[in-house]
Amino acid sequence: MRFEETELAGAFLIEPEPRRDERGFFARTFAREEFAAHGLATDVVHASIAWNAAAGTVRGLHFQRPPHAEAKLVRCTHGAVFDVIVDLRPESPTYLRSFGVRLDAESRRALYVPERFAHGYQALLDATEVAYQMNVAYHPGSQGGLRHDDPALALSWPLPVTLVSERDRAWPLLAQAEPELRRAMRLPEPAPPGA
Repeated sequence: MRFEETELAGAFLIEPEPRRDERGFFARTFAREEFAAHGLATDVVHASIAWNAAAGTVRGLHFQRPPHAEAKLVRCTHGAVFDVIVDLRPESPTYLRSFGVRLDAESRRALYVPERFAHGYQALLDATEVAYQMNVAYHPGSQGGLRHDDPALALSWPLPVTLVSERDRAWPLLAQAEPELRRAMRLPEPAPPGA
């Protein structure tokens, strides 16, 4: 696998390196030791898929608050998506900056989404499927989200947005939610020595 760090520290594009022969090819998509060597989460607690019937559908932008913040490995297994992440780490120089990339079944590349990032995507083709691997279990009380059309994020989706869930349309705008978001996404203060 080839690991390419994005402009948001800790977020990586991961390209498989296929070994081809007359049958087709074989490629590794996850190796604990290679992920660990890049400082990435190595535990996979659960995996999920999402199927999107129509191009233009937007899912997200979703996250889990600490202490249940999750890292994700996201791959498009059928069709294509425009995948977007937003850095929610208040201490980061790229706080609230976004990164977007096309993921598709043809390239088979994946996006590693670090903990304390929001994640979402837009289906670019009908019948698109996305596969996720997460390092922590889903915790309903820790879920949160950002609106795909929040003017403070100024995200540019490649297609007109045709379908968004009621839940995703109802997330508050950053103008109201940002102080609480900043507080919730902070890392806990380290315990004093000898405590």
